[in-house]
Amino acid sequence: MNRFLKRGRQANASRNPALADPALVHLSEEYGIRSLHLGSSMVQSAMRIAAPNELQLAYTQCMMCFLLFCPRPKNVLMIGLGGGSLTKFVYWQLPTVNTTVIEINPQVVAVARSQFYVPADDERLEVLIAEGSEYIAAHPDSTDILMVDGFDDGRQVASLCTQAFYDQASEALTRNGVLVVNLLSRDGRVHEYLARLENSFAGRITTILAEPYGNLIVFAFKHAPTRAAWEELPATAKMLEKEFSLPFSKFAQKLPHRRPF
Repeated sequence: MNRFLKRGRQANASRNPALADPALVHLSEEYGIRSLHLGSSMVQSAMRIAAPNELQLAYTQCMMCFLLFCPRPKNVLMIGLGGGSLTKFVYWQLPTVNTTVIEINPQVVAVARSQFYVPADDERLEVLIAEGSEYIAAHPDSTDILMVDGFDDGRQVASLCTQAFYDQASEALTRNGVLVVNLLSRDGRVHEYLARLENSFAGRITTILAEPYGNLIVFAFKHAPTRAAWEELPATAKMLEKEFSLPFSKFAQKLPHRRPF
């Protein structure tokens, strides 16, 4: 989620009667960037039309920093599809990964595939229409990486930031799994969410402020990464930066270079 781009227009997709109050999906385009808005003027997802599989927004790039600690995941589970930026990046850049995406709004799925070029389901990708917290509760020990990016009208989805949800998120991770959560630093309740995450993960969390007064990305660890992993962050970041053409070094500089827990 990011700032609003002008020239918005409602997407050509019907509202889902199964949802009590589904967010209206709007698109905007400016300077070759197509953006998705869900229920507000905030940008939920953005895509450069000439390079649809690149990560356009800084916070999505930052969320990929789980690779600093888990460079070869087998399974990635995402809560919230949006325009599918992270889904596409993982699909095309990590070809050995199996990705499952949970999205509650069928309209979002339709627009992501028709306007943002999210691939069709295959043996490596499955997009399911479901409620994120319910899915997590029913799938313990199921994923190496859990990425949560769920907003409703510019606010955290209530069911995706409770103590129970973070407890279940911890249970959903495999032994060396990592939870990645997109929060807004200006949210008045952000410290409550961080306290819940610390409680669910026994203090094993660290954060990166992706943008000033904007996205705060939280990394929560099922088990603590080794001391060596922390000390080798600069070298690991340089290697990943070369492989994926993302600013891992810049993000790694914002992390402690000694294990903080």
